[in-house]
Order: sequence, then structure tokens, then C-alpha cells
Amino acid sequence: MHHPRPLTFTSFLGWTAAALALALAWDASALDLPLSRWFGSAQGFALTHDWWLQNVLHTGARQAAWALLLALIVMIWRPMGPLRALPRADRVYLVAGILLAALVVQVLKRVSLTSCPWDLQAFGGTAQYVSHWRWGMADGGGGHCFPAGHASTAFAFLAAFFWLRPWAPRTASVALGLTLLAGLGFGAVQIVRGAHYLSHVLWAGWFCWLAGGLFWFAVRAWRARRTAAPR
Repeated sequence: MHHPRPLTFTSFLGWTAAALALALAWDASALDLPLSRWFGSAQGFALTHDWWLQNVLHTGARQAAWALLLALIVMIWRPMGPLRALPRADRVYLVAGILLAALVVQVLKRVSLTSCPWDLQAFGGTAQYVSHWRWGMADGGGGHCFPAGHASTAFAFLAAFFWLRPWAPRTASVALGLTLLAGLGFGAVQIVRGAHYLSHVLWAGWFCWLAGGLFWFAVRAWRARRTAAPR
């Protein structure tokens, strides 16, 4: 089997910086509110309680993501398909990386004072728009809306790319592409419903990628030190 060249920390930083530049460029465009106004008005967002969006593409999609994670946990002991190529320890770390990425976003949401679009006065709520960059400044709404939690349910699986790549590179590439599409799709559902801005979605993906990658490099460094240590 052909294995790709090892992913270097320099190349990881390069891709991470490119994604960071994309998120920062969108922030600088100040297009979050104009985009939300495509779907909302002073009466709120017409599709907030749309059955298909709310029950299938939000609740159902989230349940499907957690079902996939449960399947990956089971496959730590009973691997199937490409996961059979991974050592058991790497299958454990793959799951741990996904959970870590999801946890990072949840912690950031917990401390964020940024409210969701549907909380804004412009869309029938009580909050004033305050950029998520203005840390510590409340906007009069419920807060806890940055980054996008629903999108991170998919983006958390970006962490799997790092563990799959050394053992199943083709699967890793396919998984990376599908995860990005799923994360953007999950995010689009919430943008249409008024639950998030596009910036929330982009930052959720960036934080998940960063957390998953740093975890992989940290474990690899720890393994290298343990191997090099005198016995």
C-alpha cells in the first residue's frame, strides 16, 4: 500500500493559516448581517420552525453524527473496512480527537457572550449586534452562540483525517472532503433558520481542525519521546 509522506507541522500550519485567512476575510467583509437578512425580517426567520430543517436536518443530522461516533467507538474493538488498517491505539486516539474537537467548540460557546441572529432586535429579538471579536461585551441577548455548535457536530470529525492518513490515505482524503461538506451543510441549515451567522460556522470548522491537528501532533511527539527514552 502506498503511504503518503508524513504530514509535517509546517504543512499543517500552512493549511491552518490559509483557513484562518478565509475566516478572517469573511469577518472583515461584514457580510454576516446582510446574509442573515436574506432569510429573516423584523418578524423573525420564516424557516426557524420548518419541519424539515428543524427535525431532519438539525435534530436528525445531529443524531446521525453521534450514531457515527458510537459506531467508531465500537470499531475500536471490532474494526471494519479501512479502520482495520489502523492499530487499536490509533482507533482510540481517532475517537478521542473527535471528542476533543467537539469539546473545544462547546467550551468556547459556553464562555461566549455572542447571541444568535434570531435574538437580534433586527429580527424581532432583544439583542443588539455585537461582533464576536468584542470579547466580554454582552449584546443584551442570551449569548452562548459562537462558534456554531451544530456545524461542529460534523466538523469535529475533521480530527479523524490525521489518524486515517498514515494508514488509509484514500479514505482520509474522502473523509476530509465529506466532513467539510457536512459541516458547511449543517451550518447552512442553521443560517437559514436564524441560529447562526456564516462566521460562526467558519470558526467552528477552524477550531475543530486546529484541535484535531494539534492533538495528533502532540500524541506523535509523545510517542517519539517515549520511543527515544532509554530503557
